Amino acid sequence: MTRQELIEQIRLKRSFLCVGLDTDLKKIPAHLLDTEDPIFEFNKAIIDATKDYCVAYKPNIAFYECHGPKGWESLKKTLDYIPKSIFTIADAKRGDIGNTSKYYADTFFHYLNADSVTVAPYMGEDSVTPFYEYDNKWVILLALTSNRGALDFQFMADSQNTELYKKVLKKSQEWGSPENLMYVVGATRAEGIGEVRKIAPDHFFLVPGVGAQGGSLDDVANYGWNDDCGLLVNSSRGIIYASQELDFAEKARQAAHELQQAMSYILDSKNF
Repeated sequence: MTRQELIEQIRLKRSFLCVGLDTDLKKIPAHLLDTEDPIFEFNKAIIDATKDYCVAYKPNIAFYECHGPKGWESLKKTLDYIPKSIFTIADAKRGDIGNTSKYYADTFFHYLNADSVTVAPYMGEDSVTPFYEYDNKWVILLALTSNRGALDFQFMADSQNTELYKKVLKKSQEWGSPENLMYVVGATRAEGIGEVRKIAPDHFFLVPGVGAQGGSLDDVANYGWNDDCGLLVNSSRGIIYASQELDFAEKARQAAHELQQAMSYILDSKNF
């Protein structure tokens, strides 16, 4: 998917919502466990219920690969089922050197045909650039995360008092462009989103942490907005596990609609 196609979907749906498909067999409704493929049946129902209100889906790969070949089959069926007009994110956090990254890229962009993959930048340029060899595919690079461990490395400063995450942002823009590079920026570090936006004014941000993790949608928009919206805000648990009963899909639809309405208000207020 191209940048312009993504922007058009945001305008059309009045939404910049990404639904995280972190599908856990311990949390899905019990009646689905009797089906041939419980993970796919759950995802299918969630997609049917929420596709009118979101512009992206983000399956977290760990929730699938832990089930071995069956999990990969469920993941493939899920990605194939998502409408082509909706942006897909393989949340895999890969990143290695040489042929390893090339094969990771081939897995997610050729076999699974995802629009994007999350990538860890720690090993540097040659661990990231193989993912840019595919047309209309995206790298979503970890930049500033919300977890407690982010404090271990991301805020370490050099002799010029420049934090590591800022150096990653500046250097990585030599490898990609706003047409194929996004950044992961956690919602619970709202002012940090503003710092990232100063360094990467034109790039899209994938922002997890709104909802169950305590991030504020208004803060994300205030600090992270750019002229093209520039935001994909992810919600996982708050939508897909809104209910564990027979009405789970209906409740997911309601939760997605509520977020979409809040996003529509923000888009209107920005004259977008």
